[in-house]
Amino acid sequence: MDEKQHVYIIGSKGIPAKYGGFETFVEKLTEYQVNKNIQYHIACMTENSAKSGITDKHFEHNGANCFNIDVPNVGPAKAIYYDIEALKYAIHLAEKNQDNRPIFYVLACRIGPFIGSLKNKIKALDGKLFVNPDGHEWMREKWSYPVRRYWKYSEQLMVKHADILICDSKNIEKYIQENYAQYKPKTTYIAYGTDLEKSKLIESSPEVIGWYQKNNIRLDNYYLVVGRFVPENNYETMIREFLKSDTKKDFVLITNIEQNKFYKKLRKETKFDQDSRIKFVGTVYDQDLLKFIRENAFAYLHGHEVGGTNPSLLEALASTKLNLLLDVGFNREVAENGALYWKKYELSKLINDVEIIDSKKQSYLNNISAKRMDNLYNWNRINDQYERILG
Repeated sequence: MDEKQHVYIIGSKGIPAKYGGFETFVEKLTEYQVNKNIQYHIACMTENSAKSGITDKHFEHNGANCFNIDVPNVGPAKAIYYDIEALKYAIHLAEKNQDNRPIFYVLACRIGPFIGSLKNKIKALDGKLFVNPDGHEWMREKWSYPVRRYWKYSEQLMVKHADILICDSKNIEKYIQENYAQYKPKTTYIAYGTDLEKSKLIESSPEVIGWYQKNNIRLDNYYLVVGRFVPENNYETMIREFLKSDTKKDFVLITNIEQNKFYKKLRKETKFDQDSRIKFVGTVYDQDLLKFIRENAFAYLHGHEVGGTNPSLLEALASTKLNLLLDVGFNREVAENGALYWKKYELSKLINDVEIIDSKKQSYLNNISAKRMDNLYNWNRINDQYERILG
């Protein structure tokens, strides 16, 4: 009998990770693994694996057994279809391999209406269902009202059927406990991690010179934001407030705006394209260059207000000297007194104020945020906490 603890992880696009929060999480969980008694099995999208040149149904990465799931292009339901098929296949594998008390860890609450019957199959294997509830998907503005209702109902059922919910935010854990008290949910908090290494690039590196010259940007002379260009990340507020501010520095937005209706609407309404300080520079896939850009920004702006611990916030707190965060519980929980906070429609005043911030205050904030990331959000610590609960 195989005495290993088999853990099947469902819900990331897969590894090797190219991008994305859950993808990076699974990559790091397997990369930093210490307890070899745990055998990870990772569901992957066939199309994602193909980007790394992997075409086999089963393959190994970071010691994990990975399996590809073919996902047809069924529009918005694609992620739901993927999670269902991946969990079904994982259950099939555990049954076939006669795994002893397998754990099925589902990332996000997309498949609530379908989880009941799948949970019965897991119980038949003497297995457990672990769930990461992620953030408030049902609050995202991009979804229509019927879709939001689906996400909320799906979340409810995932909470109901989970043996344990692993929350990467204390605010999310509190929300689960308060809103689903009728299910007496068992929850625990394990943070998301971030990369603490500094960029290997220097000012004279060709990649650095090329990027800064191409976008007409000067070191330490720009405010920065990195993330998806969606309404709930408060890009409209940040752009409008920046336009109102007196700063001579640029506002650099690293985001993908191709075919983005929200971008076109905002450009029409605010005419930000007529202000030379606003610079949409596309995406940056070179992680070392992205680190350098963060490290050499004057300040980072963060407007996320929906959902748990945001990876881009952790990355900014680990590398950018000064961080200006939307004043919501999720952001305060992560940065505490290592950042400055703004309420909507007050950001322009904060931008004007930080233009004359003294170097002592800046160093103080930078030291606190860097220490918090180093102590609480490093991958070794996160991995150790996961291995305790999974092993």
